[in-house]
Amino acid sequence: MRIRFTKMQGAGNDFVVLDETRGRLNLSAEQYRRLADRHFGVGADQVLSVRPSPAPGVDFEYVIHNADGGEVEQCGNGARCFARYVADKGLASGRSFRVQTLSGVIEPRLDDDGRVTVDMGAPVFELPAIPFDPAGLSPHAQGGWQLWHLALGTHADSAIVHVAVLSMGNPHAVQLVGDVEHAAVAQQGPLIEHHPRFLNRVNAGFLQVVDRGRVKLRVWERGAGETLACGTGACAAVVAGIRLGKLDHRVDVETRGGLLTIEWAGGNAPVYMTGPAVTVFEGEMELNE
Repeated sequence: MRIRFTKMQGAGNDFVVLDETRGRLNLSAEQYRRLADRHFGVGADQVLSVRPSPAPGVDFEYVIHNADGGEVEQCGNGARCFARYVADKGLASGRSFRVQTLSGVIEPRLDDDGRVTVDMGAPVFELPAIPFDPAGLSPHAQGGWQLWHLALGTHADSAIVHVAVLSMGNPHAVQLVGDVEHAAVAQQGPLIEHHPRFLNRVNAGFLQVVDRGRVKLRVWERGAGETLACGTGACAAVVAGIRLGKLDHRVDVETRGGLLTIEWAGGNAPVYMTGPAVTVFEGEMELNE
């Protein structure tokens, strides 16, 4: 089968976007992997599908598959690209949209400066909802919140990391580091992602606080590995930093792919993420069925 696609990126987090508003492509996990493959396909961290509204009061359905072919609940940088795509393709009028994801409804908005702001909803802290299994562990209090100590292995000399756990529609484990450029992302990232305490795996964030309004961040994404930026990871990192007493309510997040701005007023308030969304190129690809 031959399909049309659009390649997009948001702060270096790159996507293949598929228009399924006129009909489902019904791709398999292997076909999603092929599209995302950087040697034999288009190349992307995630594949995003634009589908018609599934319910009243919602404009579109937004479906996300990681580079490993697995469907996931949320992708923040992808949400900005999704909004830019439906606007540029004339699939919607206006400057804001209500979009159904696997984890709930989000509301992207096109800003006057060309960036896109997304209401990502409120963070989730209830451990069963993340999901995170704390059995036998005792959290360590810090600021107004807590960190969990996780051993990355079963040997006596296995590394122990101290992580804040939460969900932004998908699970995140955030640890504070002194120098993010020298953080053990490639070594610890996959061990945290597959840690048995996280029943659906987890995204691993490495957060360096520069000052109360600026941080540096790297993220090992579940099913994708380290990416140049992770929108939900930026949201989770800032929320964690605020709850740990280290950040103010508006924070600029420096990723390897660009700058994101995250705002959170605390409590049950939604998290707002602002950043770029850019079309790179369009094309067609033959996919084996």
